[in-house]
Amino acid sequence: MTRRTDWPDPWEPARPTRHARAADGDREDDPAAEESGAVHPGPGAVGAPAHEEHGRGARRRGRPRAHQDSGSPSSSRAEKGEPPGDPAERARGICLRLLTGTPRTRKQLADALRKREIPDEVAEEVLSRFEDVGLINDGAFADAWVESRHHGRGLARRALAQELRTKGVDATLIEEAVSQLDSDQEESTARELVARKLRATRGLDRDKRLRRLAGMLARKGYSEGLALRVVRQALEQEGEDTDEWGYPQE
Repeated sequence: MTRRTDWPDPWEPARPTRHARAADGDREDDPAAEESGAVHPGPGAVGAPAHEEHGRGARRRGRPRAHQDSGSPSSSRAEKGEPPGDPAERARGICLRLLTGTPRTRKQLADALRKREIPDEVAEEVLSRFEDVGLINDGAFADAWVESRHHGRGLARRALAQELRTKGVDATLIEEAVSQLDSDQEESTARELVARKLRATRGLDRDKRLRRLAGMLARKGYSEGLALRVVRQALEQEGEDTDEWGYPQE
């Protein structure tokens, strides 16, 4: 029987794999492999080494997707550099939102449109249209403002007129609105205000009570003469001696 002599020597080092040869600079030039970064496993290999799989995953993650190159449909107009919508349509939407539930003057709306960079000529046209259909009415606004602020906060005509001026209401409309209050009604309201605050000042000396109560009326727009007269009469009803103050009775 012939003895076989070509058995592999167990002490002979194994042939290096393709990957090992590539590490030693013996890798064959393979254009496809260079492009993809993949290394084909040698005979008998189960799969590519773990660090190669990681490298391919990193390349896949770093590669931009096709739909990103063409731009996402959900991108905003600002990101695409597209011009904004029709300024008149935007102006109408802004005004309608601001007028929902809260009356506004024309100046208040004009200021809001200017802040949102609506062109002045477009804002003027939209505001005039809103006035024509009654959505803006500065006269009605002034009347409602006087009614609410006088009965709710006790403000006098002078304070009410100042507030309406800051809101851009025309002087003629302001005069018509505050004329709803006559002198008798204004004084009656002042007496009610003092009566509500009088108890809180008890225990203070007379001068301090006078200053506190008269100052409260002055902040609400009442004249100095009216404020002193109303406060003096209220203190006299509580038994305070006010003759030495020298303030006129009337």
